Amino acid sequence: MTALPTPSVRPNPLHLFRGQGALIALIALVVFAAVRYDGFFSLYNAGSFFRYNSMFLLIGIGMTFVIVTGGIDLSVGSTAAMGSVLAALASPHGAAAGLLAGLLRGLALGLVNGLLITRLRIEPFIITLGTFLGARGVAQLASNQAAVSVDSTGQFAQLGQGDVFGLPVLLVLLLLALLACLPLLRATRFGRTALSVGDNEDAARLMGLQVDRTKLGVYALSGLLAGLAGVILAAQFGAGQPTEGVGWELTAIAGVVVGGTLLSGGRGSLLGTLVGVTLLGLVFNVLNFENGKGVISIDVFWQNVIRGAFLLVVVLLQSRSARRTR
Repeated sequence: MTALPTPSVRPNPLHLFRGQGALIALIALVVFAAVRYDGFFSLYNAGSFFRYNSMFLLIGIGMTFVIVTGGIDLSVGSTAAMGSVLAALASPHGAAAGLLAGLLRGLALGLVNGLLITRLRIEPFIITLGTFLGARGVAQLASNQAAVSVDSTGQFAQLGQGDVFGLPVLLVLLLLALLACLPLLRATRFGRTALSVGDNEDAARLMGLQVDRTKLGVYALSGLLAGLAGVILAAQFGAGQPTEGVGWELTAIAGVVVGGTLLSGGRGSLLGTLVGVTLLGLVFNVLNFENGKGVISIDVFWQNVIRGAFLLVVVLLQSRSARRTR
């Protein structure tokens, strides 16, 4: 019997873009802004954009690990505020002391979150809501509810404003965090276990995976990076800010989700988070440029409405692309 010829399948170049809704939107927005606004690619705008959004990128990296396990961390904004205050208080003792003060306090709070979640078997939403309030209280008590000035005679401020090897110290810190975490999620037992826990925790336990240890690790990492964001906050603005960080956890969660990480867990990408956080930050940047042209005036409340609508559209596009891919 003569075999039937196998029909040739023509490759569809659109398949390359499936599941990349956030990246496509980011590229389109950059092209639009470059054409419409004269100073969009200026060093001042690029530097301001990067310095402000670097804190959200750090928090988003940690949040990605938490969400891929099916958890949530509502305490990161308060952790950053607490870290900024404690780093500023330690800044007279040098840059290393300020850095360690913020990092270790963030790490400690992350470990508390992880231990309470794994030992008490209470939902992460409840535990991190409690530590959200607790960390904010610590920041206010330590600062007497006022901004704490950084020691201007030391080197601590260089963490947010200085350069090393021709690169901003801030960029070096962010790159180190990203380079350390990228292989951690995909190329280590810890990262693969985190993804397995988010996909099916019961199955992960039956397979003998270290579920509780992994959960403890992801919350510790989230707290550590939130503490680093607090250090950068203090170093950039010259003061620890006990009232800052309000809503940062929602911004980080939004960036993670827009980047393609499933809120239900089991799938996530740090590069996607990088794209998602950058995209949301760029929306605000474009709105500020639009206000500057004087054609329209969009106050902060309408900016939040626009950002929310934009987020909803991108998430819907991501969901539709994911269904088509499957």
